[in-house]
Amino acid sequence: MGGVSAPCDECEGKGFQAEVLEFTLGGLNIREVLDLPVDSAIAHFGAGESRIPAVVKILKILAEVRLGYVSLGQPLTTLSGGERQRLKLAVHLSAKVAEAAQVIILDEPTTGLHLADVENLLRLLDGLVDSGRTVIVIEHHQAVMAHADHIIDLGPGAGHDGGSIVFEGSPADLVAGEKTNGSLTAEHLAAYVNA
Repeated sequence: MGGVSAPCDECEGKGFQAEVLEFTLGGLNIREVLDLPVDSAIAHFGAGESRIPAVVKILKILAEVRLGYVSLGQPLTTLSGGERQRLKLAVHLSAKVAEAAQVIILDEPTTGLHLADVENLLRLLDGLVDSGRTVIVIEHHQAVMAHADHIIDLGPGAGHDGGSIVFEGSPADLVAGEKTNGSLTAEHLAAYVNA
């Protein structure tokens, strides 16, 4: 059962006292800024008196990982698993190389993405690999598997029927059926690649 909430009598659900809401940047108060979707915030902070290039740089990374529709003040608890993984990816993309994690693990970052956006995600992941980082992606999306340098397939089934390594190697070897030990992934990936 979901929680019950009621707006505050004093701030009427805005989350800020009236005195705070009097201050604006480019005509918007803090509540209005937090309600902006990333794409709108790029335009707002990209021009006029509210122009802040450093903010725009970060916002463009969020848009690049296809989170342009998320509002700036949206609670993390309201993001889906795929959205949280793409937010994590944005953090890694924005990190300075010297400070960046050398191993990045993402769990199902394609969840909720349109098929056309998966290619963009693969390009971003390739950029991380090209910068010298190791990227490990736990994923069921066939385009991501076909694009991988190396696959470790667990199985042979799900849940109690899984947990063993049934294949380890390149996607081409998996599709070719070499040492797949009855891998369902091999069957589905072969159908995808040969379609």
